[in-house]
Amino acid sequence: MRRMGHITILVMLGAVVACAGETPVAPRSEQQASTQVSREQNYSFSISPADRTVHVRFTRVRSDGTESVSAFVQRMFASADAAGATKLVLDLRSIRGGDSFLAVPLVKGVLARERFVQRGGLVVIVGSERFSPAQSAASLLQRYANPIFVE
Repeated sequence: MRRMGHITILVMLGAVVACAGETPVAPRSEQQASTQVSREQNYSFSISPADRTVHVRFTRVRSDGTESVSAFVQRMFASADAAGATKLVLDLRSIRGGDSFLAVPLVKGVLARERFVQRGGLVVIVGSERFSPAQSAASLLQRYANPIFVE
């Protein structure tokens, strides 16, 4: 029954965001992990090997000029998979703007990994004064991924 519910949710989410999916973000075991990776100021991530936690920070949900959001998210998930990360911390409190549809690869990547969908596997940091892409991503994650929210 739970499996059928996940399938229904994924189908519904896929229908809602079909026009925005640039690249699949399913796990890729052959890619190597990076312990510290950063891109300018729009988005960055780091992996803490000690507690196998990925920390992701967005300030804008738009390309930084050298890497698309979709490519960044794909690279981040590939590194997380290779490092055996068991927890994902998304810091959305500083988002100043961007395109809400570009959050789709992030949500799809989370949903493709059961360890992040389970309670305690995903922590989302939000700010009380944020709206737009941060709110859209947080709402989708709340609906489908069972995150813990921190303000």
